[in-house]
Amino acid sequence: MTEKISNLIQTRIRQDIVSMHAYAIQDSVGMVKLDAMENPHRLPADLQQKLGERLGKLALNRYPDGRVNDLRAALASYADMPAGYDIMLGNGSDELISLLALACDVPGATILAPLPGFVMYAMSAQLQGLKFIGVDLSADFELDAPAMLAAIAQHKPAITYLAYPNNPTANLWDEAAMAQIIAAVGDIGGLVVLDEAYQPFSSKTYLDTIRENPTAHQHVLLMRTLSKFGLAGVRMGYMMAPKALISEIDKVRPPYNISVLNYECALFALEHKDVFSDQASELIAQRAMLFDVLSSIPSVKAFKSDANMMLLRVPDPQKTFEGMKARGVLIKNVSKMHPLLSGCLRLTVGTAEENATMVAAIKASL
Repeated sequence: MTEKISNLIQTRIRQDIVSMHAYAIQDSVGMVKLDAMENPHRLPADLQQKLGERLGKLALNRYPDGRVNDLRAALASYADMPAGYDIMLGNGSDELISLLALACDVPGATILAPLPGFVMYAMSAQLQGLKFIGVDLSADFELDAPAMLAAIAQHKPAITYLAYPNNPTANLWDEAAMAQIIAAVGDIGGLVVLDEAYQPFSSKTYLDTIRENPTAHQHVLLMRTLSKFGLAGVRMGYMMAPKALISEIDKVRPPYNISVLNYECALFALEHKDVFSDQASELIAQRAMLFDVLSSIPSVKAFKSDANMMLLRVPDPQKTFEGMKARGVLIKNVSKMHPLLSGCLRLTVGTAEENATMVAAIKASL
């Protein structure tokens, strides 16, 4: 690094940014890739051909047009969006999380979330210059309702995130605890963002509770993504909330944040949603098999999952991670992300063949 570049970094780039670590993406070339909660199934060959023909006809020389509203309508229908709500699209959920921090950056604003949780909640706060408050889960990865309520009363967060199910613990929260927290945030005039990224694999959706009592949830935004649905490479997130809320937050969205390729791929996928639903059902069955097999290993603690991932606790996570990597299986070592995750590895539920390879690698690497 030259002295000039060093000076530029010191004088023109925020020093809190310089001290941050970039989001790490592991090299997965040649590996059985089970580290990022992707759907392992590709489109069937006939659908790949049809999609390719469809994308080839797009006018790539033009900016995205009103066709993006067709996608908004299709997603609203797919999710059975509540009456009086509207929908906002993002380039993945990550962009929506960033835009929420931007829209809610009022003086003294804070963002609050349980920990361990999705790292982008804290990162979006830091990038926007907002204070982030993390509240530890209980030892069994449940919401600590008294601690959450105390933090809400003290910090009066502008945004409180609740991932349902959570990442990386893969569990659903206790409904009574959620109700208490959501009501408390409403009482102090804050927003709750329910992140249902893993909804295709979950036994529940909080949308059912919102529909039952919309008045109590006017401050709640529900966020989802098509990444886990099967389109991680397309980058398509969406968020639903009362129209008045979406109307204001949508003002900070870049005008052409969804490309013509992205929205046409998403529309195509929704037209063939049964294919993706069958894939999700297969992954749910594989998840159940994995839980039973891994739970039978004496030195492994497998945690129940409502997502397409599973959390394990092993005696030596780094040794197991490296051993699996040496055997061509890539998972995620989360043991140093938070003290509650000590000893933990997170793995994605793959195909039957990938899961068999993974189980063999775990057994050989413990």
